[in-house]
Amino acid sequence: MHYDRYGFPIPPDFEVDPRLDELPAGSLAAPTVSNAKPSAPRSTGGRKRLVIVALAAALILPALLLPEVAPAIRQMVVEWSLEQAMQREARDDLAGAIDEIGRAIRWHGEDVDLLCMRSMLRLEDRDAAGALEDAGRAATIAPTSPQPLRVRALANVVLGNADAALADAELVVDIAAPGDPDALNHRAYIRALVGRDLPAALADIDTAIAAQGDAAPELLDTRGYILHLLGRTQEAIDQLNLAIDSMQQNRRRLVGLSGRADRTELARRLRMLDHGLAVMLHHRALACEKAGLEEQAKQDFALAKKKGFDPSRGIF
Repeated sequence: MHYDRYGFPIPPDFEVDPRLDELPAGSLAAPTVSNAKPSAPRSTGGRKRLVIVALAAALILPALLLPEVAPAIRQMVVEWSLEQAMQREARDDLAGAIDEIGRAIRWHGEDVDLLCMRSMLRLEDRDAAGALEDAGRAATIAPTSPQPLRVRALANVVLGNADAALADAELVVDIAAPGDPDALNHRAYIRALVGRDLPAALADIDTAIAAQGDAAPELLDTRGYILHLLGRTQEAIDQLNLAIDSMQQNRRRLVGLSGRADRTELARRLRMLDHGLAVMLHHRALACEKAGLEEQAKQDFALAKKKGFDPSRGIF
């Protein structure tokens, strides 16, 4: 969906000629002088007919035009609301962003992408129950779409519903194409978050990395975290170092776009990237702590918190 930058598109009831603003005070009330001969007064019946015609036009014309313009107005309101939501999210105004998405849903109708967007915002705003509700509605609308299931699994993790989270992660893999790296990474990470089936989780992420080739930092982070949970501490630290280095390179490239990219979109992407980096730093802190690297662990824990690590907000 494309977003525009216009204001709230409510059409005015009438337009005022801007030239009227240039007239001196009181001129609107002054009588006008004309050399034309006065016309004969209209009959009472003629005036009544004019009133009836005017009323008919006022009632009939909007009814004829509304079906033509209503879809365009609705789309403008939806796009404006999404633009406002993005700006508010970039400023960490989660409640405001949620309200804007809510207006988009009211004007557009329930939509899978809009519900998933609001679900993630609600999760970050510590409304896991609301996030679960939105994700569930999205899954009902599109039962073969993996995105609502991904979001619902995360909400279930925050709510402590391990069985439900694992069930959703399984469905994501079933729906996705065989060997899909994102689906396998999702199931592996959900298994790691709830502390179940760790050998199977490691097999999932190994398959995902092999399929992707040049592994994304998120996949390396998943593998490092699982290795930490399995007690393979040094391997975990090595993987997490790679993930963090790659993520920091991505951040530098993103910062390099400053002045050449949309500021709101850039701020949103940096915000999301920093949340991902916060999770990786926290994972490395856990592994370093286990390895006895106390200073490094302390430093990573502090930086992870600064960048937004917070399991209660789904940033885990």
